[in-house]
Amino acid sequence: MSNSNLLIIGFVWPEPNSSAAGSRMLQLIEQFQKQGFDITFASAAKPSQNTFNLSVIGVKTRAIILNDSSFDIFITELNPEVVVFDRFMTEEQYGWRVAEYCPNALRILDTEDFHGLRKARELALKDGVEVPVEHLQNDTTKREIASIYRCDLSLMISEAEIEILTKQFKIDRDLLYYLPFLLQPISEDEIKELPTFKDRQHFITIGNFLHPPNYDAVLHLKQTIWPLIRRELPKAELHIYGAYEPQKVSQLHNEKQGFLIKGFAEDVNEVMQKANVCLAPLRFGAGLKGKLVDAMQNGTPCVMSSIAAEGMFGELEANGFIENDAKAFAEKAITLYNESEVWQNKQQNGFKVINERFNKTDFESGFENRIDELIKNLKSHRQNNFIGNLLQHQTLQSTKYLSKWIEEKSK
Repeated sequence: MSNSNLLIIGFVWPEPNSSAAGSRMLQLIEQFQKQGFDITFASAAKPSQNTFNLSVIGVKTRAIILNDSSFDIFITELNPEVVVFDRFMTEEQYGWRVAEYCPNALRILDTEDFHGLRKARELALKDGVEVPVEHLQNDTTKREIASIYRCDLSLMISEAEIEILTKQFKIDRDLLYYLPFLLQPISEDEIKELPTFKDRQHFITIGNFLHPPNYDAVLHLKQTIWPLIRRELPKAELHIYGAYEPQKVSQLHNEKQGFLIKGFAEDVNEVMQKANVCLAPLRFGAGLKGKLVDAMQNGTPCVMSSIAAEGMFGELEANGFIENDAKAFAEKAITLYNESEVWQNKQQNGFKVINERFNKTDFESGFENRIDELIKNLKSHRQNNFIGNLLQHQTLQSTKYLSKWIEEKSK
């Protein structure tokens, strides 16, 4: 595939140092560049000081405006062969324009994670119940699944989410593609360079605070888990890192309790390598957790909830312990902190997971072939997706006229 245009419409500008979604976007860009595409990244969001400079990797950028026909001119001139929507919200905003002005472009949805599932778990946590079907059928899920149907292919980061979408919602497997984190394998030499058990100290947790599950996890640590750990390990500290730290997080900082809010980590590898154990007691969420990948890459074993671990390990052993009960979670954290043999064993599991489940070269040719095949057989692929055609037709009408109304109103 030589020098075809590919347009990515970003929900935000990528920030690989702030979030797993930012790293994931750069991994996708690398894949598409290897397939020979010229890439333009467009977004209506405002860049921040953490925004990655895409021009250094040869990606053109374009600021676009919501509900504005200037986008129609832009996409007509670019005439991309493939359009990637970063999360379902961008597909809702721009999908009808893409369908109208570039009907033959392959439309790909990068889900990032299954937002409807995260919403369902958040509702269930508030209600103190296991996730029932009616929580799963929330408005976010309905919007997201409509978006999956309107696209030709949706990239899924977790096998667990594919299972829910195909079994619970009966979505055709042909519309979904498993593409997890795409990572560089870890070599024996790199492993030897990492700090050993005795060179490390303290606990760490990390996560972008714009993401509600991360704030909830920090609060859960503060109120329930950390006091149990600290009672046994009175000199241990918990270092909490994350971008976009709000006042409600800053005020949890307490030197006396060893509960230290550290803010944005300039270099996640550096802080992760200094730590002995990573804690990830997420109580809701979806997708794959970037913090677990950071921990495994830097040889830092974890104690995590089953929601944090979901989709991560497949048939392999976890790089630590999976516990949902606060008391058991604290006990396992203390074990990892004190026992070097258990620690080393769990560390090795992590390296194995990175190399066997997320080695990017294992996914390259399969992904390229799927894109190729869809471009060649787009017409028949779309004919097999009648619900998608139906939703495209209905949504096109409603979203289109709402958007045109907003545009007129703001003139």
